[in-house]
Amino acid sequence: MPIDAARALAAAPRVREIAWDHKDVQLYHLGIGAGRPATDPRELRYTLESRLHVLPSFATVAGGGPPGVIGALSAPGVDVDLARVLHAGQRLHTYRSVPVRGRARAASRVVAVYDKGTAAVLVLRTEVTDADGPLWTDEAEVFVRGEGGWGGERGPSGRPAPPPATAPDHVAERPLREDQALLHRLSGDWNPLHADPEFAARAGFDRPVLHGLCTYGATLKAVVDTLLDGDVTRVRGYRTRFAGVVYPGETLRVRMWRAAAPEGGRTRTVRVAVGAVERDDAPVLADTVVALG
Repeated sequence: MPIDAARALAAAPRVREIAWDHKDVQLYHLGIGAGRPATDPRELRYTLESRLHVLPSFATVAGGGPPGVIGALSAPGVDVDLARVLHAGQRLHTYRSVPVRGRARAASRVVAVYDKGTAAVLVLRTEVTDADGPLWTDEAEVFVRGEGGWGGERGPSGRPAPPPATAPDHVAERPLREDQALLHRLSGDWNPLHADPEFAARAGFDRPVLHGLCTYGATLKAVVDTLLDGDVTRVRGYRTRFAGVVYPGETLRVRMWRAAAPEGGRTRTVRVAVGAVERDDAPVLADTVVALG
């Protein structure tokens, strides 16, 4: 069996040292669409080293190693065809703001393996700590087609919850570059699905698709810019389920709903739904929540 759930779950965490600096942060921000217009002061906080703010979703690529969706596939007990793999979901919790430059210890392990019958879902958790204590924890959910059916725990439902029935409080549209995936992959995700037409066809797609983590980052930027006036320090958590693909060159429509705030207090939660404008708002992110401090 390509996935040995017992072995994957019993394996000790894999630990590596990671480091990053302003150049890594700037490249990540450019890879998710920052810097347009190039001289806009609101964009310069993502692109100019003298006033740089770090979008928390940078944590998913910090250190330049393989992202969680790839890391899970090299775990003990996991041996699957990359062309059968999809990124199903991502969850991030930050304990404090991500610094512009840093050095930390990242410990990763598979914490769940679910049997969906015709597929398997792996959950890889990575905990990152620096000299001052915990920095962030992230979890990547990896969907592997054709690898279920061994009788394991089914896990939570994969059906995304519908967005709120009320009209969104804010809507933002974010056009993506034709070369967006080529830029984003420079932050560490070298999966050929996002660049090689032949590999994309083998995986069942008409052409290369955008990284889920690129859509994830671009969406968080839209929320921060629209609702928080660029204050990245307020983001404490961010989760999503990848409901569909995005193609480079498309436009993201980001709909946002503020949760009711305590009397005299600030909004603590934002619900988000994202669709592809050119495909009649075909869902691409669902069950998306940004938790604020």
